[in-house]
Parts: sequence; C-alpha cells; structure tokens
Amino acid sequence: MQFATQSTQAMNRQSFLRRSSSVLGSIAFAWLAQPSLGVRTLEDRTRGVLRSLPYAPKAKRVIWLTMAGGPSQLELFDYKPKLASMDGKPMPESFTRGQQLAQLQGQALVCQGPQFRFQRFGKNQTELSELLPHIGSMVDEICIVKSMTTEAINHDPAHMFMNTGSQIAGRPSMGSWLTYGLGAETEDLPGFVVMISTGEGRTPQPIAARQWNNGFLPSKHQGVLLRSKGDPVLYLQSPPGISTEIQSRDVEAIASLNRFHDMTARDPEIATRIAQYEMAFQMQTSVPDLVDIRNESSKTLESYGCQPGDGSFASNCLLARRLAERGTRFIQLYHRDWDHHSLLREELPLRAKEVDRACAALITDLKQRGMLDDTLVVWAGEFGRTPMKQSNKGPAGRDHHNKAMSIWLAGAGVRPGFVYGATDELGYAANENVMTVHDLHATMLYLLGIEHTSFSYKFQGLDARLTGVEAARIVKDILL
Repeated sequence: MQFATQSTQAMNRQSFLRRSSSVLGSIAFAWLAQPSLGVRTLEDRTRGVLRSLPYAPKAKRVIWLTMAGGPSQLELFDYKPKLASMDGKPMPESFTRGQQLAQLQGQALVCQGPQFRFQRFGKNQTELSELLPHIGSMVDEICIVKSMTTEAINHDPAHMFMNTGSQIAGRPSMGSWLTYGLGAETEDLPGFVVMISTGEGRTPQPIAARQWNNGFLPSKHQGVLLRSKGDPVLYLQSPPGISTEIQSRDVEAIASLNRFHDMTARDPEIATRIAQYEMAFQMQTSVPDLVDIRNESSKTLESYGCQPGDGSFASNCLLARRLAERGTRFIQLYHRDWDHHSLLREELPLRAKEVDRACAALITDLKQRGMLDDTLVVWAGEFGRTPMKQSNKGPAGRDHHNKAMSIWLAGAGVRPGFVYGATDELGYAANENVMTVHDLHATMLYLLGIEHTSFSYKFQGLDARLTGVEAARIVKDILL
C-alpha cells in the first residue's frame, strides 16, 4: 500500500509537470536542454556541510602515512635503557598481571631489549633509531608522541579504530568525515585518496576497503583507491571509437535524466550519482596528468628515492604531494609488512629503509613549496609492540600491543622539534601525558578549524561523531 501511494504521488507530480502551463514546461525543457541552468556551481559541488568554522584553521589538508602492521616503537622512537639491561630476564609480572595480551596470554614472558642502536639528532638531541637517519636529519620539523595508546590489539579492528574512532565496521573514516565537513578544493580529483605499497619480502595482511569507507555518510565521501602500478584507476581510458565529446554528451545526458528523476524521488544518493559520473569523466584527464611526473626535476626524484611508476612508498609520497597541490583534502598512504612477530632484526631494517628517505623528502618538499604551513602530516601504525616475548628461543620478534605506541606529526600548527609524553621504564605502558586515538582525532579536527563535539551526523537516532562519545581532548601541548 505504501509503495502504491508513493507511486501514485510520483505519477501525480509527473502528470502535473506534463499538464501544467506552458511556462513551467518551457522552464523544464530549458533546464534539460541547457543543463548549466540547473547544474550546481563549483563551490556547491566541492564544499562541505560546514558553512563556518569555530576556529581559524591552520591545516587545509591531511597526509596520513600508515605503517600497516604495527611498527616497533622500541626499535624506532622509544629507547629504554632499563629494558636493554633486562634483556632475556623474566618480565616482571606486576606489569602484565590481569592485562589483555595478544598472542602472549598465559605464557612465560621474558624481556627483550632494543635490537638496534639509537642516535641523537637535531638541535634538541632527540633520540632516534639508527634505522631512521633521514627522519633524524629533519627531526626538528616533527613532533614525536611517545605516549600514544589505542584500544584494539588485532590488525583489522585496530585499523578501524585508528581510521574511524570505532572498532565497529561501517563507521565513516577520517577522510570521509573531512570531505563531508569541509569538501575539497578540486573538482577533477577526489577529495579523499588512498594509495597502498608493500614492503619487499613477505606477504603482509590485506588492507580492507572498509578502512576508507564512507560508512553512513553520503557515498560520494568514500575514499578512492589509486593503484600504485599500471593504470591508477581501472577503465581510465575511453573505449575505442568513443571521443571525449561523445562521452561528455553522454555524461551530461545521464546527469540531466538523474536530475529530472530527483524531482520525484528526492533521494540524496541521486546527487551522489551525478557527482560520481562527473568526477569519473574529469579523472580521465586529471589522473594521467597527476601521475605523469616527467616535469619533476631529477633532484626531486632523487630526494624521494623513486622511479616513475615503480609502485613504491616513495613514489606514493611524491604523488601525495602532487595531490595536495591539486586540492585533495585527505591523502592516506599505506605501507604494509610491519608485523614482525619474528625476524625483527632481519625485516625491520628493510621496512625502515623503504620509508625513511621518502618521509624526510616529503616534509622537506612541502616546506620548500610553502605547503607545510597548511598541510598536516601524520605518521602512525595501528598499534605498538610489546617489550617482552615468550622465551629466549627463536629469532627476535614483538607482538601486538595497545598500551604504548609512538607516532609523529608535522606541519600546520604542530610544534616542531618536540617530544611529547613518555612510557614506563620498560616501555610497557604510556604513563606521562597519555594520548588516545580520540584525542588525536579531536586535535586534528581542531587544526582544521572544527570543534569535534559539535561535528556530528544523525545515525540511528544518535549524533555520531568521529571522536565517539568518550571524553576526548584537544592536545594543545603539541601545538604552536
């Protein structure tokens, strides 16, 4: 009955349009014949729902560097002399009693000291691993947070929590929230782009597409995956015999029909469909130009340590800068294979080498172009690693850990050359200036001019937020 009523109403509206005055008919015809009369402006197509911001934004965009698998903070950022002195000795039960431990529950545990040396870098003599000499060379540009924590201890839910603020699948990711709120500064590239690279050697865990999903937000805010090798987007080229002019007419005709249908259906997803057709058509020109880095100088390519189209993290970092220049709001790079339950000494140097030079080059490149002032760069995994292992036998390795991890941030109002927070003497838990994922999200939104407590979307009768319902604070100590 409800369907019949809706159909009758739709038919009545259509009948009204057909039988109404010639003036109304002329308007409708003019709208279809000249779609520009009904097309939204560039500002309408690219702007978000937030019409004013409570804070003066320091960041216009975010580049998020995800080290997928969980890099060991104890070998990279958080040196613990006490842990080194207790290498091979029993892990004090006082640290782990009653705790949730991934892979280690009920096992006899021994301390495992740092596997690599640390050096001092920069004006403040910040301690960093010998595996990160390039990041060390620009350590005065970044803020290292040693007291980061999370709630999840397995990969996929930990990624979900870091990306969406919830371990429940189906929530919007950070990039979706930002394009929903702020829109983008480009009409021919997506506002939210994801790229994935893989470390040489082992086969890492997959990264699920739900990590950049729009969740309950309109689907036009879903992240777009650009492939690292080959065509960045499937079906980027037009079929043989189809010219750009023909395709343009087809896209506009489809858009006109969709707009006409929206007059009766009033479905917000129709606007998304129109926008996606338009974006796909624009990307046929914009994406090849994006990935064509022949105009980049040999000095720039050398600084990143990449070759065009090699699919590396370094190449993706360069593309991230190019996307940022072109107005993409949120750019997320995944580099996989940081999950070192074993072979830590053999594998960690490989992963560090693959990202160290490129990360430093990205920060330097952004700064030289005057973009670091309004680009927020975040480097993080999904969780940290344990300071203990099961026994003295077998190759060195560390298990998943949610009570302590290290991340770093740079640009856009972040305090440079600063170390925030600390962990206990064995690096087991953050115990000074503890920072949560919700705190990180709240701080990011603040830098983008958004008050996290009032930035919400009505879902299932509740005001859902990126920062969740738990208490979250803006960590102003790490800001200028």
